[in-house]
Amino acid sequence: MRRTLLAGLIGLIFGTGIAISGMANPAKVLNFFDLAGTWDPSLAFVMGGALVVTAIGYFYVLKRDKPVLEARFHLPTNRKLDTQLLAGSAIFGIGWGIAGFCPGGAIPALGLGESSAWIFVGAMLTGIAAARTVRVALQARTTQTA
Repeated sequence: MRRTLLAGLIGLIFGTGIAISGMANPAKVLNFFDLAGTWDPSLAFVMGGALVVTAIGYFYVLKRDKPVLEARFHLPTNRKLDTQLLAGSAIFGIGWGIAGFCPGGAIPALGLGESSAWIFVGAMLTGIAAARTVRVALQARTTQTA
């Protein structure tokens, strides 16, 4: 119960920050990407601030033996830049540039009444389900041929 409440509180803080910073507003995000037109550099400061806070947090948190509510840290172990990572990053960036939403901005936008966020989140969930279906089918196919 404590973990769920803490996760909810952290999500609320994150969503509030996203909403206040303007990252839940697709027009503001698209203006950030429009370098030759109505460029709005303010999101660069939001992202820079997030990186600074994250770096400081990692520095202090990783000095602990374990997290507060877990037995151990669950950190990524794969350090390779492979095709799957690069393709996923490219798809994420293209989608963000087209829609003006990323998952972190779209979910708080649902609560702000942003109608296009509902379309984006629906498409995102459909894409996740399709990707999972394709991955399972490919793994099954690989297992059968092996």
